[in-house]
Formats: sequence, structure tokens, C-alpha cells
Amino acid sequence: MRGTGDGVRPLGARPVGRRPSSRRVSSRERGGTFGRDPEAYDRARLAYPDRVYEVLVDRCGLVPGTVTFEIGPGTGIATRELLRRGARPLTLIEPDRRLVRFLRSHLPYRPGEVSFRPGRFEEVPLPSAHFDLGVAATSFHWLPQARALRKVARALRPGGWWATWGNVHGDPFRPRPFLDALQPLYQQLYGPRSRRRGPVQEEADQRRQLEALRATGHFDRIRLEALHWDVELPTERVQALWGSFSEILVLPYRQRRGFLTELGRVVEEGFSGRAPIPMLTPLFTARRR
Repeated sequence: MRGTGDGVRPLGARPVGRRPSSRRVSSRERGGTFGRDPEAYDRARLAYPDRVYEVLVDRCGLVPGTVTFEIGPGTGIATRELLRRGARPLTLIEPDRRLVRFLRSHLPYRPGEVSFRPGRFEEVPLPSAHFDLGVAATSFHWLPQARALRKVARALRPGGWWATWGNVHGDPFRPRPFLDALQPLYQQLYGPRSRRRGPVQEEADQRRQLEALRATGHFDRIRLEALHWDVELPTERVQALWGSFSEILVLPYRQRRGFLTELGRVVEEGFSGRAPIPMLTPLFTARRR
């Protein structure tokens, strides 16, 4: 592999195992991987920028007593911050019962402050025009967008707010030498279709999400705020983070371990044990008409 011009030494990609079967892995299967080891997932995943919560307070009106629902809270990375800022009562809609058990035992809340609705968002009944705020943090992309947004709109009271965001590990609008260095590993696993998401794809996806909000006819004050930030992670932290991604979790055990071992080698040999990762967090907000 050629160097990137950013001080990265050339690395030869060692075999990480055969490519996975051509059988298509469904989104439900991929989404079901996160509850295998909630403790590890919770330790591995990065928090969201403080700016997300500032927007929820300043623009979306999050104050103590805000009646809120969250779609797909996972292990509660965003949930804990919502509670800290006053999202009570808070309704959590989580399809993985293993994650529901984790949330029940790890969230700081008093009786009556949090209710749990195990199940997929499309199937869980919610009262109409009831909530002041609805949110989804790195979870809404698992849902059928148009149908889910219509349900979000029904659940929000007039004047209520909707916010969704997620972390992109490798900001496509900036140089990302570490992601470049990983491409031979991904290509061994997935072939040419492992091409990275670029700025054109990211911009197209952002436009689609904005158009989906407009198309419902139920929202105004629709806005996208793109948050750019940076992290530098040591080798073990990078391995834990990548090991929490669904496309890696669905691999057979030996392939997964081979990939993560080679990932660690890239960090150690190419980046002196600390991987620079430019981050992007697109934050979409909209008000219920």
C-alpha cells in the first residue's frame, strides 16, 4: 500500500480470513448484534458533542419536565445526558430486550421518571400529540424513514420538537489518513464494495433526510447543523470501537478477531499507537407544525 502523504508508513495488509458469505445480512440481524455484550458496547462507543445537547436546550426547549421519547437508546449514551438536562418523564423505545435490561440497571432515574417500551418503533403504540420532544441518536437510520417520521409527527404535540443525530467515524469532508490505511483490510473482507463514504454520498444522504422531513408536511423550522470535531484514540480503544460496529460484529469469530488484530497493527505501525479520527455529527432538528 502507498503512503498517504500524512506521515503514515506503508503497510502491507495481512490476510484477515476469507470474505464473508454472499448471503445478504438483514438490517434486523445487524441491529441485533449490539445487545450481545452491552457493557463492552457502552465502553466502546464515543459520546456525542456537547453542542448536541446545547441545541436541544436552546432550540428545542429541553428543560426539567420536558415529556420526551427516545428511539433506540441502546446502552443510554445519549439517554443519560437527556435525563441530566430534565427529560422527564422519558419513554425509551428499544427493540433489544438485552439492552432494555442493561438500561433498567444502569440508568440513574427515580420511579415514574422513565418508562420502557420494548419493541420496534414501528410496532410500539404511542399516545398522539403527547410529547414535547422526540429524539434518536445513531438509531433512526435503522427505520423506514417516511413511515417512522409520520409516527414521530403523530406522537408530538403541536409545537413539539424532533431531533436526530449520529456520529460518523471519519468525516468525509476532511482528510482521514487512518481510514485510508484501513481500506486494504475492508477490501479483503468485502471486495470493491468496501469503498468509503465520500462527501458526495454524505451530502446526498443529508439532502434525503431533509427532504423526508419536508415531505411529511408535518414539520417546520427544519434545520441541519453539521458538527465537526476530532478524537485521537489509543490502539485498544480503536479496536474496541471498531469491534462495536455492526459490519464487524456480524463476521464469524475468527474473521472478526483477524480484522481487529490487523486494525491494531495499523494503529501501532502507521500511527505510533494513536489513531487520529476526524468526526462528523449531523444534527437534524424540526418543529411539529
